[in-house]
Amino acid sequence: MANHKSAKKRIKSSEAKRLRNRYQHKTTRTYLKKLRESTDKVEAEKLLKEVTSMLDKLSKRNIIHKKKAANLKSSLTKQVATL
Repeated sequence: MANHKSAKKRIKSSEAKRLRNRYQHKTTRTYLKKLRESTDKVEAEKLLKEVTSMLDKLSKRNIIHKKKAANLKSSLTKQVATL
């Protein structure tokens, strides 16, 4: 266990960041699932815009890798285009 005051603070802040990152990642995955299941083109395009923004934010904060975000956006864009 931590002995220094700064180490204790680091543990608390790391846990808060971990929970925030986990929440954002899980929310994005839920929206991805919604987008993949959608059949209405107008709704899918609206969701695609939201999901793209979410993926950009996750990759900017290093929650997911930037290339994974790019691959996901590319595949989702292709899927929406075929609707």
